[in-house]
Amino acid sequence: MDKVKSIAILGSSGSIGTQALDVIRKNPQLFRVSALTVNTQASVLIDQAIEFRPQLVVIADDSQYTKVKEALAPYNIAVLAGESALEEAASLPETDIVLTAVVGYCGLKPTLAAIKAGKDIALANKETLVVAGSLVMNMAREYGVKILPVDSEHSAIFQCLVGEENNAIEKIILTASGGPFRGRKRADLATVTSNEALKHPNWTMGAKITIDSASLMNKGLEVIEARWLFNVQASRIDVIVHPQSIVHSLVQFEDGSIKAQMGLPDMKLPIQYALGHPGRIKNDFPRFDFLRFPELSFEQPDLQTFRNLSLAFKALEADGNMPCILNAANEVVVAAFLKQQIGFLEMSEVIEQCMNEVSYLRQPLLEDYVQSDKESRILAAEIVTKLKK
Repeated sequence: MDKVKSIAILGSSGSIGTQALDVIRKNPQLFRVSALTVNTQASVLIDQAIEFRPQLVVIADDSQYTKVKEALAPYNIAVLAGESALEEAASLPETDIVLTAVVGYCGLKPTLAAIKAGKDIALANKETLVVAGSLVMNMAREYGVKILPVDSEHSAIFQCLVGEENNAIEKIILTASGGPFRGRKRADLATVTSNEALKHPNWTMGAKITIDSASLMNKGLEVIEARWLFNVQASRIDVIVHPQSIVHSLVQFEDGSIKAQMGLPDMKLPIQYALGHPGRIKNDFPRFDFLRFPELSFEQPDLQTFRNLSLAFKALEADGNMPCILNAANEVVVAAFLKQQIGFLEMSEVIEQCMNEVSYLRQPLLEDYVQSDKESRILAAEIVTKLKK
């Protein structure tokens, strides 16, 4: 690496953000932090800012601005508040890479701002491409910006494609752990709780993505993300359940050869790969040992029980603003499920109803995505309220 890379982390208090800071902490000769943003965790932001001394920090929760401002006054760190300030944090001239580690639709606008500012994107916010994949990728090409995937599955595909630029992809195969409810049938899931759904067998993640993993919506969102990241149609994307989470994803080429990227389930590896790209960085992460995993198993996903995955394929096939509708409704129902306002199976019912009723647009513009997101959230919230009664 020729110079120290300057990293802006959007969502530095979450699972991806804190692990990215671990990578930076261990490699001060390679990385420094230019900006940090959090939603509400002011104390975490203050501690991180004092340690890493970024140029700018953002607390999205306006009510905590004074607390952060006063705590960081001795350190010559600029402090901004409000969601719109995320776009400024994503556009700092000194930044080389913007790690978008915020959760949900709120990642879209700052990612677009970063692209317009010519910043490479380390993308952990899959919803950005789910909501507006065509718009984002076209803009990235226009501004000559790299989109470097951080999701373990997409990082695996990205790594498998190195050196294969002139070879056609026959199929992309995304692996899924199956989550905590793998093997169960619909009747078994009618009464499961959010606490049960949050017990992922292999990965430690935030609450929203863990629920998405349990419902297989996370894999559905990843299918849509893969379509845009790697410019392949839905018909060339498969999902296979792999309970051990050792094979992170695979690429099959037109000669029938398959490449897979393997390793222990540890998000620091794809984070480090994205930040250090195109080079690999020596580390002391635990190593995979074949003898500890004498059997790796694979099975078909149960689309009848876990309907969210089939809904995601349906949204991708429709294209337009349909993935945006799917994502917005899903964010609402996951929040409702975490608050025990609706059941696990009802999440799919609400999402499907929104997909059927929200206005469909074949060729949306940015303002159309904004309106579709708003319309979907309102309808999903109304349906949840009715289900609660």
